Amino acid sequence: MIRIAIIGAGRIGHVHARAVAAHPQAELVLVCDPFEKNAAELSEQYGVRYCLDPQEVFEDPGVDAVIIGSPTRFHVDHILAAVKAGKKVMSEKPIALDVAEARRCIDELGEAADNVMMGFNRRFDPSFAEIHQRIEDGEIGELQQLIVISRDPAAPPAEYVAGSGGIFKDMTIHDFDTVRFFLGDIAEVSAVGTNVDEAIAAQGDFDQVLVTLKSAEGRLATIVNSRSCAFGYDQRLEVFGADGMLSADNLTQTAVRKASSTQTEAKSAVMDFFLERYEDAYRIELGHFIDAANAGTPVSPSVRDGYAALLLAQAAADSARTGAAVRL
Repeated sequence: MIRIAIIGAGRIGHVHARAVAAHPQAELVLVCDPFEKNAAELSEQYGVRYCLDPQEVFEDPGVDAVIIGSPTRFHVDHILAAVKAGKKVMSEKPIALDVAEARRCIDELGEAADNVMMGFNRRFDPSFAEIHQRIEDGEIGELQQLIVISRDPAAPPAEYVAGSGGIFKDMTIHDFDTVRFFLGDIAEVSAVGTNVDEAIAAQGDFDQVLVTLKSAEGRLATIVNSRSCAFGYDQRLEVFGADGMLSADNLTQTAVRKASSTQTEAKSAVMDFFLERYEDAYRIELGHFIDAANAGTPVSPSVRDGYAALLLAQAAADSARTGAAVRL
């Protein structure tokens, strides 16, 4: 049994708490959030202690592992403090908003970076993971093209956007990791962005972006992002190979379809947002983290993958700003 503390009692903290509570080898023992109302609410739900200062988490001998879901500006300090205290660590994305700060984290961690997990949960989504395995098995031959589509159901508040680091570091970061998961190292990034949301434009950020990437081996990927989508949380993936194609479509609550004089193949609405769509991915991700913690083995994805994804996010932001492709 591994005793886990969660830092951050917001939406993502609730997701991780559910996953911990459901795992037979995990026990949630402590919740930390500077806003007492949030901390108290989550801790009461699971009958555990809460605190307001992360230092109490790091100093608690009854905590074996820490899941970090604090605001991004605290990630590096919380990762380093938890590792120094001898805790196993999994952190939400991104590792940092600044590349230099992320590099500092990697450098200070040293070899320990291989054991700090990054919360890129989409690698663990059953559909995406199956496609990855079938590619590895050679089912569609040599992979040539990858398309990742990710559209949120509604734009976040302007105040959130202001502190998010921009769409590439906040939203597309998951897709950059997905591309690396399938294609490996990336050699070139090109990005363009525009706006339909004036509030986001006023923050100097985009709400519509397209990114093209070329891997070191010459394989291509396209990422399509939008901060809003009229039909819900649009999450699709397509891989094209020399011998065929594999794809994953949006998930709905049931598999029921309707045909009538006005509709064909009509289905129920797609899942509302990431909390529902990636529930299984968060659960499987936690299982990987716990298995690695118990065995003392490296994790994947690690904070090194977080750093690599952040480099791609920065390259995309530079490309969208200058109109030129960025080589890595």
